Amino acid sequence: MGRNLFWLSDEQWARIEPHLPTDVRGVERADDRRVISGIVHVLKCGCRWCDCPEAYGPPTTIYNRFVRWARRGIWENLFRELARNGRSADTQMIDSTHVKAHRSAAGGKGGSRCQRRFKSPQMCRSKIPQPQGVISR
Repeated sequence: MGRNLFWLSDEQWARIEPHLPTDVRGVERADDRRVISGIVHVLKCGCRWCDCPEAYGPPTTIYNRFVRWARRGIWENLFRELARNGRSADTQMIDSTHVKAHRSAAGGKGGSRCQRRFKSPQMCRSKIPQPQGVISR
């Protein structure tokens, strides 16, 4: 269970478990604690769902549980209940201080398009540069 994996503590699980859905239809759900720990791990580290460590179970199970519960509003209700039981009922805030960029966002050519096309700034100021001596309509 090493490799810097995230696991819900007993205290965290005791707060979360009462708010989970109990209307199980069809096949019995996989271990909720393991799957939710896997979901939190993927969201914390920012990895792809298919790269979720095997200790949490199959990646499709982790992803499907996240998506289905999001559609049903279970995550939103869970966060509201946990926030309601928190320290401050007046203000709740979630902060994310990082911004993900697409992998092709780094290393591209900089500058405006006009600077790249024309070497002189005077050519850049006119909307459509006309070659000298050509009459346009």
